[in-house]
Amino acid sequence: MAAKKQDAQVATGTVTVRQIASPIGRHQDQHQTLKGLGLGKLNRTRTLEDTPSVRGMINKIPHLVRVVEG
Repeated sequence: MAAKKQDAQVATGTVTVRQIASPIGRHQDQHQTLKGLGLGKLNRTRTLEDTPSVRGMINKIPHLVRVVEG
């Protein structure tokens, strides 16, 4: 039973994030959060592991990034 649950997490264990706005004029911590996600230029996308720390960074800058479906 536990193996099936873990397999489901592996299958959906990634999240794709796209930068939609510039960090110019934003606080320094927001700029550093973008860099921490591996972003830095507009429309750049990254596929990251779906962990609580990554979700926390996405929730910190929702006005600068968008989670891409598919």
